Amino acid sequence: MDVDEGRADYDIDMGTTTWVSTVITIAGRPCDANGVYLPPGTPPPPPENLASDDWTHFRNRAEFETAEFLYTQNQMPAGQINRLLDLWASTLAKHNDKPPFADHHDLYEPWMDDKYDVWFHDPREVARNMLANPTYANEFDYRPYREYSSENDQWQWKDFMSGNWAWDQADEIAKDPSTLGSTFGNNEYYPLYASIGNIHNNVRRAHRNGLVIIGFLAMPSTMTTPEVTHFGDRTLPGPYIADYEEQVLLMCIIRGRCPKCMAPRANLDQDVLCRCHDYVEALIEEGPLGDMFNVAGIVPELVPFTNDFPRADIYQMISPNILHQLVKGAFKDHLVEWVSSSSVHIAYYYSSCLRIAAVASFSGLRRFPQGRGFKQWTGDDSKALMKVYLPAIEGHLPTDIVCAFRALLEFCYLVRHNIITDDALVEIEDALSRFHRYCELFKTSGAIPTFSLPRQHSLKHYIQNIRLFAAPNGLCSSITENKHIKAVKEPWRRSSHYRALSQMLLINQRLDKLSAARVDFTRWGMLTGTCLSAAMNALDVSNTNVHNSSRTADQRTRGRPKGKKRAQTVPALAEELGIPRLPNLLGRFLFEQLHSDDPHNPSDIPVTEYPLYLSKISVFNSASSRFYAPSDLSGIGGMHVEHIRSCPSWRNEHSCHDCVFVNTDSSLPGMQGLEVARVCTFFSFRYQGEIYPCAMIRWFNKVGNAADEDTGMWIVRPKGSDEHAIIHVDAIYRAAHLIPMYGTDFLPPGLKYYDSYDAFRAYYVNKYADHHAFEIAF
Repeated sequence: MDVDEGRADYDIDMGTTTWVSTVITIAGRPCDANGVYLPPGTPPPPPENLASDDWTHFRNRAEFETAEFLYTQNQMPAGQINRLLDLWASTLAKHNDKPPFADHHDLYEPWMDDKYDVWFHDPREVARNMLANPTYANEFDYRPYREYSSENDQWQWKDFMSGNWAWDQADEIAKDPSTLGSTFGNNEYYPLYASIGNIHNNVRRAHRNGLVIIGFLAMPSTMTTPEVTHFGDRTLPGPYIADYEEQVLLMCIIRGRCPKCMAPRANLDQDVLCRCHDYVEALIEEGPLGDMFNVAGIVPELVPFTNDFPRADIYQMISPNILHQLVKGAFKDHLVEWVSSSSVHIAYYYSSCLRIAAVASFSGLRRFPQGRGFKQWTGDDSKALMKVYLPAIEGHLPTDIVCAFRALLEFCYLVRHNIITDDALVEIEDALSRFHRYCELFKTSGAIPTFSLPRQHSLKHYIQNIRLFAAPNGLCSSITENKHIKAVKEPWRRSSHYRALSQMLLINQRLDKLSAARVDFTRWGMLTGTCLSAAMNALDVSNTNVHNSSRTADQRTRGRPKGKKRAQTVPALAEELGIPRLPNLLGRFLFEQLHSDDPHNPSDIPVTEYPLYLSKISVFNSASSRFYAPSDLSGIGGMHVEHIRSCPSWRNEHSCHDCVFVNTDSSLPGMQGLEVARVCTFFSFRYQGEIYPCAMIRWFNKVGNAADEDTGMWIVRPKGSDEHAIIHVDAIYRAAHLIPMYGTDFLPPGLKYYDSYDAFRAYYVNKYADHHAFEIAF
């Protein structure tokens, strides 16, 4: 546990032991450049030698980092670049020096204006670049495999190569390796993205160039039928990520039908055969064309672009899409809209908005200051609403509707797991069954006429898709949409909007060059430290002076916030917090730390026998928690960092004291081994040569021995005002988010979100705050 400059860092690492069965027909063994298999354990060949000062195509590190900052991070226009460089040059003129670049033309020379064959992306070369990327070295599967948990021998699905589809295709490739590939589109410009199944899901989710735009397909505005373009690389197409409208186009079916099965439009949830290439071909050849359109929902005049690909079945290749099918579809456009539009429940709409606005802030959680009453919804808005919506309607709407929302939320969070086991599939099936059962109230109450909705029906195919393509969190359109922002939207904004495509292509080319340069420079250790520390080292400044200078700069940026000074002694902290018992609590804490093996209950020890410490302390306004959360947005390694706040003045407006999960018994599952507390302050002190980072907390009591039946969330109540304790920060698992139990009452309009933790008598432990909380708060 390290405390540094106002934050405390502690690590939580969770792992499961597995054993793997790999496919036999494909060797998947590393080989050299000539295709000769390498002996097991052979290290990869070293990359080409690169001099430590070889900054091609830049003169030095300062030039590279300046270009990367201005072009990639800040995205500054040429005119503003010129103005900044002029101002920079004016400060250096008296030193007879100059900035890295004279103007934007100098910035673009030579690395941008040299001739490179990168105007288009050959999909084969894209795949090769991904395979050669050293950052994917440990995040890559050479062959399909089946993974089983060593604890209970359960089959589990994680990355794409653990799915049945990759396993089956490996068998087919071993028989006949010839394949073809193609793509199409019918928009004015159709951006086409590609990835490879070998890299792990966390690489794609971390947006580390595991998904690459390989072209903009220009389509005439008068085109009425798709134009097929074949690639010459003879690649085998894999899962296709698309929203429903694009799925209809890809498979040449009519809107309102299911892309995966032959269910009739009026009853999509009917148990029927799955669509497949051979079956559809037989129907088209044998049946009347009119029946194909009306009965099977097939447009016989159109042909899917994969029609002539060997072993490419577009009906099977359509992958699950959590964003459009679950978040935007079943949750936002269906359940939330049904509740909002129902005449029976419309009276509670305003109240639910007040409840949503009153939810306490939480790291990474978007707030809704005006409730949910705004018109322009994005996918991120819908995701944020999912995390706080259930308590907002509980007490106002019938229990069955609350249970329907709970079932859908649990389905969404279960399929989002990083690893899905056989037991998880059973839970997913149970959540889907409960969702369909409780949704009947919407139909019987007249809120909706039918449940035959394609996006909601898609939930029925998730288990099959998970078995085929493994965990869906690596195959979701949210990944391509994030890439779309960087590859299309931002380049469009930076263009002149006149014949923008060539400018967008050039911007993407330049961004790719900068990204590739950073990978190379990092691999050779040329970007260690900061640009300033490297410059000082180049001037032969001693390591001590460099360290002191860097620390001074760090203190300037991360020093204590301006405002009221915090307490510096134990009595002063007791007075600041209004907790006179704090010295005794600190003595008990020290006794527990110094006598961890003592079998006696510390509460039975007289206070006079506690160690006494009243000297200097350091108080901190926040701590950072780092833990393994691969199901959430995180780095390639799956590590996630969040900040836990406890300060008397947050943004100079109000106090902010977050809640936390405290690990009381790691041998027990979920909430049985966790307690909930609210942090009053973080502080540290030195005693007998040992530094103790601590947290003053106020406990919550769990209500009952299980989660609430309707919402699936645990309920807690704050203990009395004297129920404080001091704990070591290592006992803190991570931040916890609580949402009040509003009951049936209406909230006063003036209630502020920062008063939420003080204004109610009971709270839900929000397991929907993020996916990691869902995995631990059960």
